[in-house]
Amino acid sequence: MSDVLEKLSQVLEERKGADPDKSYVAKLYSKGLDSILKKVGEEATETVIAAKGGNREEIVYETADLWFHSMVMLKHLGLEPEQVLMELQRRFGLSGLEEKENREK
Repeated sequence: MSDVLEKLSQVLEERKGADPDKSYVAKLYSKGLDSILKKVGEEATETVIAAKGGNREEIVYETADLWFHSMVMLKHLGLEPEQVLMELQRRFGLSGLEEKENREK
């Protein structure tokens, strides 16, 4: 896992015990899964809009927001970013069509 993802994962874990009045992430955790998922959805929509607009800096910015909030969701659910990276690694060498067909069985 990249150093950035590893460091962010550690910070997100630490924020679970932080004061919601002093930490954005702690506030998200305190509001629960539905609020976190709402943020993931908002960021996904903003990423799509940015991509449609074609501004590369905006696309990177919004994608960073999407990844960040997706990591908050993972940590809230007791999952690690490494698990997602391992799943991506597992898919290497499989055609997308083959992988999708295997899921549908």
